Amino acid sequence: MDSPDLPRQFARTRRFSLGVPRGFTVSPDGERVLFVRSTAGDDPVGRLWVFEDGAERLLVDPLALGGAGPVPEAERVRRERAREASQGVVGFATDLHARVAAFALGGALWVVETAGGAPRRIRTAGPVVDPRPSPDGTLVSYVTGGALRVVGIDGTGDRALAEPEHEEITYGLADHVAAESMGRQRGFWWSPGSDALLVARVDTSPVQRWWLSDPAHPERPPRAIRYPAAGTANAETSLHVLRLDGTRTEVRTPERVSEHHDDGEWTDDAFEYVPTACWDAHGPLVTVQTRDQRSLYVLEVDPETGRARMVSHQRDRVWLELMPGTPLRLAGGRLVRPWRLPGHTRGLRVGNTSTPPGLHVREVLGGTGERVWFTGSYESTEVHVWSLDLADDAGDSEVRTGTPRRITEGPGVHTAAVGGDAVVLDSRTPEGQSVTVLRGGEQAGRIAVLAEEPVVMPRPRHLALGKRELRSTLYLPSWHAPGSAKLPVLLCPYAGPGIQLVVHARGWWTIVAQWFAEQGYAVLITDGRGTPGRGEAWEKAVHGDQLTPVLDDQVDALHAAAEHFPDDLDLARVGIRGWSFGGFLAAGAVLHRPDVFHTAVAGAAPTDLRLYDTHWKERYLGHPDIQAAAYETCSLVAHAHRLERPLMLVHGLSDDNVLPVHTLRFSAALLAAGRPHTVLPLPGASHLVTREDVAANLLRLELDFLGKTLNV
Repeated sequence: MDSPDLPRQFARTRRFSLGVPRGFTVSPDGERVLFVRSTAGDDPVGRLWVFEDGAERLLVDPLALGGAGPVPEAERVRRERAREASQGVVGFATDLHARVAAFALGGALWVVETAGGAPRRIRTAGPVVDPRPSPDGTLVSYVTGGALRVVGIDGTGDRALAEPEHEEITYGLADHVAAESMGRQRGFWWSPGSDALLVARVDTSPVQRWWLSDPAHPERPPRAIRYPAAGTANAETSLHVLRLDGTRTEVRTPERVSEHHDDGEWTDDAFEYVPTACWDAHGPLVTVQTRDQRSLYVLEVDPETGRARMVSHQRDRVWLELMPGTPLRLAGGRLVRPWRLPGHTRGLRVGNTSTPPGLHVREVLGGTGERVWFTGSYESTEVHVWSLDLADDAGDSEVRTGTPRRITEGPGVHTAAVGGDAVVLDSRTPEGQSVTVLRGGEQAGRIAVLAEEPVVMPRPRHLALGKRELRSTLYLPSWHAPGSAKLPVLLCPYAGPGIQLVVHARGWWTIVAQWFAEQGYAVLITDGRGTPGRGEAWEKAVHGDQLTPVLDDQVDALHAAAEHFPDDLDLARVGIRGWSFGGFLAAGAVLHRPDVFHTAVAGAAPTDLRLYDTHWKERYLGHPDIQAAAYETCSLVAHAHRLERPLMLVHGLSDDNVLPVHTLRFSAALLAAGRPHTVLPLPGASHLVTREDVAANLLRLELDFLGKTLNV
């Protein structure tokens, strides 16, 4: 059935992300909120804005600043790790009081005062990456050519604090696994006194070198990628205190766990990872994690001597899930850290107060005084903003349960930014997205969301399917009369770690699912074991096997949905499509369950999990030299001979997250086994497909392939 041109709108709006405010920074007095947003739902150029006195004001329009140079390679890599799809001002940083903001445009450094005035360009020693003002607003630090430098906001005194000893060393940048798999995008942190910085030094020389070329442009040389695949060497990261007077102290972090560490089939208790670092009013605070991810130390650092003192040892028999925003110290110095509660709930502990059992904490948003702000769920399909006041914590020896206050109302996925008595609530609901500013608990205004309304509006039916009550959404055509005809079924899962698709909120994937439904499909999305939100046991049920339980849950949900809608779902015509982990699952579905799945589209699928990065893949499957059977079970390449159903493989040839080698080796194995299949290469595309014509037509080509192979 014909429908409006959703694919073109989907591509033009960058998955409906343009025009959406983001990157909120709230001043400590709660008076100013800075954020990035473009001017319309189809405008890809980000501007810098401030919300103050109940109104928005434009601070920086990059189009008025003249032509920008090319984006430096280090910045391009940083944007790829962050899945950045826009242009112009894509990020910024401020001084402590949010009165000075710094940002980069095409490698040039700019600063602007939030009180007013035109942005000023500051001359630098080279193309700028990640500029950040000092807390007192007098200096800006930045990275160029792997060196960390500082310059006055008046443009004077540009100098290097640390320069790389050779080409494989950088100061002030995050390594690949920190940015891609640990969520740490930064590599340096100012001291509160603006006289020193805590800086990450990264040496990638131990990491294997891979080469990524663009076959569509053979005249261009390939680029080298230091990619630490599972079982291979990681980059070496060390931390250093660099002072403005030129002196330097190395932080002496422990090399190995010095007390109890849970053993396993593979045990490596060496601290190879630095998941978080910061420098607050109480000094530098750092976490280090072992290679096997079963121990994590929280360390307080003496910036004068570099001595690190362990203040918390977190450990787990399987793996430690890193909670965003932790550890955090409140104004009085009390540590906010994850805490395991009865029923496998992941909660928080602050001093001797914990969050209540059953409230699954997702992320710590920050602290104001002795109050901690976080997001959490009692029901996995909703995420709310909460606050917990610790002012009345008596410091008893026994842990007591606190009483957090829920800030947000109504179904949705809510998050926030906080500062002083101001809270910026960012809410995604079934009706769309809104941003509300509260001050003193009362609404002080709204920040406009300028995203386009979709031409196809999602109509999800929320279900809890099967014995595991698998959270699912079913999308039927708006024109379909219940029981009038059996529809072919299309599964559109991600179903992997870290991402939920089944939530009470409108997202780009819900819009795409409804578009496929309007073409005559019953579309089913299910979050099974391994996805977040339902407790640690649920997430860790995939330990040692990331395919079998995940695939079983998709099959169970499909059959349970058919029992609920016996006259609407045709189990003789079932397709599955997905991207990244979802692509891995889609290809695995037709390999291992051809009795259920009749066709598949697999995009950017990691087909040989030995080729994915250390921190992400060893977390779930262990070391490939020791736990080879786990990798063999989950490898699609090893089971290529099993293919009996139509399969289309799609891959961006510039993807440096799931490299094209995954699809190429899988295709070669399928060919060697004499298994027909289709391969669609995307020249120039990375893991996030952003070119408008490619993104739009890819949806149409998927629809055409599915229609032909399911006789729709």
